[in-house]
Amino acid sequence: MSGVWDQMAGKWKQVRGEVRTQWGKLTDDDLEQIAGERDKLAGKIQERYGIAKEEANRQIDEWANKLKV
Repeated sequence: MSGVWDQMAGKWKQVRGEVRTQWGKLTDDDLEQIAGERDKLAGKIQERYGIAKEEANRQIDEWANKLKV
């Protein structure tokens, strides 16, 4: 999975809109701070949505698999 995420991080500017579509509670500042780092994305999703780390990671994996970067 890390290979897919490496591609995602490299294309962060392009996928930011997709992230906002999926997780609308994330702010532009959140996206700047995340800067393509998966762990930071998971942390912000946990914070904004009040969910467990495992659930945030599951959502990210599901989303990334659909995105096909």
